Amino acid sequence: MKLSLIIAWLFSFPLNGLAQNVKEMNTAQTPETEIRNVIENYYFKGIYEGNTELLKKAFFKEALLFGDVSGVPYFKTVQQYIEGVGSRVSPEKSGKVFHAEIISLEVINSIAMVKLNVKMYNFNYYNFITFNKIEGKWMIVNKTLTHLQP
Repeated sequence: MKLSLIIAWLFSFPLNGLAQNVKEMNTAQTPETEIRNVIENYYFKGIYEGNTELLKKAFFKEALLFGDVSGVPYFKTVQQYIEGVGSRVSPEKSGKVFHAEIISLEVINSIAMVKLNVKMYNFNYYNFITFNKIEGKWMIVNKTLTHLQP
């Protein structure tokens, strides 16, 4: 009799509602995960393959790029940058070493700053990438870069 009451008591709890909440929590992506996805699957992959369509998905259409390459000042609009990537031989096709990594990532509300290191051709670039969440998507709105001599 006691066993029947315990079993009846256990079945009185709505278990399926709890399982749905747990499932929803596991599928939600954090801002950090979303930003890493943009960097790894659009930015890094776009640079490596020379795939301008991937880069267009990563950048806000009015993003600007600033910095220096071997001490020479560097400034481009995102359109100029993407055209340049599309017109050069990609690291993938050249067979040259390509190594890209995320060094740090910090998110505050709808903005984020990511520090990257990209080694390709004979360059050792350090990038600071600024993200903003625009219409529900994390987009690169600014890129600064420098090349460190070996």
